[in-house]
Amino acid sequence: MSHWQSIESHIGEVTGQPFSVKSASVAGGGSINSASVLSDGERRYFVKTNRSGRLAMFEAEARGLLALAGSHTIRVPQAVCYGDDGERSYIVLEYLDLTGSADQQTLGEQLAAMHHVTAGAFGWEIDNTIGSTHQPNPWTPDWLDFWREHRLGYQLRLAAQNGYGGELQSLGEQLLAAMPVLFAGRTVLASMLHGDLWGGNVGGLKDGTPVIFDPAFYYGDREADIAMTYVFGGFTPRFYDAYNSVYPLEDGFALRRTFYNIYHIINHLNMFGGGYHGQAIHMMEQVLAELR
Repeated sequence: MSHWQSIESHIGEVTGQPFSVKSASVAGGGSINSASVLSDGERRYFVKTNRSGRLAMFEAEARGLLALAGSHTIRVPQAVCYGDDGERSYIVLEYLDLTGSADQQTLGEQLAAMHHVTAGAFGWEIDNTIGSTHQPNPWTPDWLDFWREHRLGYQLRLAAQNGYGGELQSLGEQLLAAMPVLFAGRTVLASMLHGDLWGGNVGGLKDGTPVIFDPAFYYGDREADIAMTYVFGGFTPRFYDAYNSVYPLEDGFALRRTFYNIYHIINHLNMFGGGYHGQAIHMMEQVLAELR
């Protein structure tokens, strides 16, 4: 019996064409899931697997990709199917040959267009994950309330459960209380967001067409997406110039950028521990010092 039998059958059902794996190669790049490229000699699919019971994570990914595709802005891989066969959860994606480099100007322009797609409230129709961490997305009319309760506040509560109390929690409380000052005079729209837009979640086709994948999708402040692009690098000045030519960032973004990225650094602290604690403390102190 093929190791891939249940996935082969599922692909055949949804595509209407039988699929039998003739080759399977390991694909790198992720720390949360296992990834493989499956081929029957003619067709190829990108498959991610995790332990059984993680179906909701892959369903949210598929629905996030569908929503992003519906914006008709940036290319994303199509979700073919997802399921749980009792031994593993999985998602099957369109295979895209990401051997090129994303054209940074096009990426900036297309992301700006995507951010012009808005909703009437902040959040999304379902929860999803950021890395391996649960990410709650209840529809919330006020952005500050959403970020305070379901983003930064949520990560701080997880950190407390993981034993990170003291200074981290004290600074966190001060930051949450200072949010009205940080956002004074600014109207935040509920923009369509990728949600986890670091360099590792962006690729390029051979002709330079940008592709984004592995979303942590929701509707929120577009600055949160742009802030994330600074965390691990990979985006060039052409990207930022192109974005600003279409949808200019507002005054004060540099400070809010640091503020937004505290969410991701504390998430990394909760997932991996280690040096992220000191980095989170430093960033929180930096923002609070600017607001005093």
